[in-house]
Amino acid sequence: MPPIELPASVSQLAQDAAAQLGWRGVVLPEVTMLGRRVCVVAKLRTDTHAERIAMGVGPVTDRATVATWTWPEFARTAPAPAAEIVGVLAVARHWRTGMASAVPFSRYGDAAMVLPTSAVLSRDYLDNCLPRARSYGVAVVTADENARVDLDVDVRRERLLLSEDAVSRWVNEMVYEQLLASYDLPVA
Repeated sequence: MPPIELPASVSQLAQDAAAQLGWRGVVLPEVTMLGRRVCVVAKLRTDTHAERIAMGVGPVTDRATVATWTWPEFARTAPAPAAEIVGVLAVARHWRTGMASAVPFSRYGDAAMVLPTSAVLSRDYLDNCLPRARSYGVAVVTADENARVDLDVDVRRERLLLSEDAVSRWVNEMVYEQLLASYDLPVA
């Protein structure tokens, strides 16, 4: 059996999937975060960005430094998050890869995977993927051979989300850096 291929580029599929999901924001290029290849949809918090420029605090991507911001003695002096993460997309050829990439981010907000339609036409998908997607609150968007996207499973809104922690702050700083690069905005 030949390998399943994506019907379009990762960036195009991510753009179309974000629109299908109703996620408003900038679809950033695919990046590796937490060991997973994902596309983040985010918005810049312009008021917080302006404040950070005035204070001379640009994106901080050093994970150890950002981790200290959650310590009680540093929490009050830590800069506010300047990016609003709308959702995280994992574009994959198989649901297991997509699930492994999307689930770590579903702990903090909306997450989805984009799969070729041919990858979802199997018993394995029905028996194993759908229950997991629903339990983790991960949306599934399919892309047919003409790269038209369709929503197969919507994001579950009633799931429990974790509060801000060192990982979510670091992810936010990474996204903030990418947003500034995509807008070509000044960095403090």
